[in-house]
Amino acid sequence: MKYITTIDGKEFEIEVIDERHIRIGGRLLEVNFESVSGQPVFSLILDGKSYEAFVYQGEEDWEVLIQGRQYQANVEDEREKRLKTTGGSDIASGEFHLKAPMPGLVVAVLIEEGQEVKKGQVMLILESMKMQNELKAPRDGTMGRVRVKAGESVEQRQTLLSVQ
Repeated sequence: MKYITTIDGKEFEIEVIDERHIRIGGRLLEVNFESVSGQPVFSLILDGKSYEAFVYQGEEDWEVLIQGRQYQANVEDEREKRLKTTGGSDIASGEFHLKAPMPGLVVAVLIEEGQEVKKGQVMLILESMKMQNELKAPRDGTMGRVRVKAGESVEQRQTLLSVQ
């Protein structure tokens, strides 16, 4: 089956060949992707390289944290993509709620309520498992409510702030 995956605004065509192989564009890759202890932590081995990823379903897209970077990924099969495209829906509108990808400590909040933000701008730094993770704006907008402050501990999936 073919899927259209949009990661931070860039589209990739991914075809699942079998349980161990995928094709991205013209590249055939060997893949092993497994959940670790039933948590939203996954072991990913892609063409012999090992990665650890935190993956969870956000309100609209999948949230993926890998190698200290957070990505928003929207995954649709070809049919869904065609239907959405012909329907003319605007997925960049409405309020977006940024949720903690994992439990951790808020190290810094770099924005204020009412502030204009640009897509990719670092809004918050969250420390978890001795790693500092930059959480970025998914799109241009205006900061809505900021629900946390530096020094505060947060739980996984806790809403941190919103972008309007």
